[in-house]
Amino acid sequence: MNPPATLWTPPPVASVAVRGLRERAPVARLFFVGRNYHAHAVEMGRPVDKSAELPFYFTKSPSTLVESGATVPYPPRTQNYHYEMELVVVVGKPGFRVAEADAHELIYGYACGLDMTRRDLQLVARDKGRPWDLGKDIENGSVISEIVPMPGVVVERGEIALEVDGQTRQRSDIDKLIWNIRELIADLSTYYHLQPGDLIYTGTPEGVGPVQPGQRLEGRVEGIGRVALQIGAAE
Repeated sequence: MNPPATLWTPPPVASVAVRGLRERAPVARLFFVGRNYHAHAVEMGRPVDKSAELPFYFTKSPSTLVESGATVPYPPRTQNYHYEMELVVVVGKPGFRVAEADAHELIYGYACGLDMTRRDLQLVARDKGRPWDLGKDIENGSVISEIVPMPGVVVERGEIALEVDGQTRQRSDIDKLIWNIRELIADLSTYYHLQPGDLIYTGTPEGVGPVQPGQRLEGRVEGIGRVALQIGAAE
């Protein structure tokens, strides 16, 4: 049976390169964990008490995804465009209400990511109790490296760092995640039926800050890889 005719050409399915493979990984959804390093939570003025709180998440459209090495324009309607360096978990199997002990079974691999943020708009929305969409769901605002296949492997430690024009701005370790990878997968799977191609950006360490047109971002996660982004002129 032929698919139904559409009024206009639908957008292509977002996909990401996979190390060592010709095939690309199609992307389903982008989940982002908010305030998942203590020092970053403090610098944002919202300390986290894990004993009394649960992780929280926001989403971005897969259409915001850009691959490492791209040059993207400085976005409109902001004067405070921020970088956030993150480890990305790539889901490779479906799962719903997954136990922490079984969470590793959903892991296909990992990537390095940048959660780019219109910080001025995000903070206005936060302080007024409004959704974060205009601050977070930004065209070209979700950057990702190639995926490194590591089926069933739970990353528990490793340096995470970011440089702007060669100067280190962020440096921490994955072992400082407030909610670790097993906990995140298990918790997120109580809200959603996780599926292959879901990407989980696990949070950023302290040191977030603004970038300007012409600057270059280069981030890395030990044992995973690197991610780069060039900020172009404003449109």
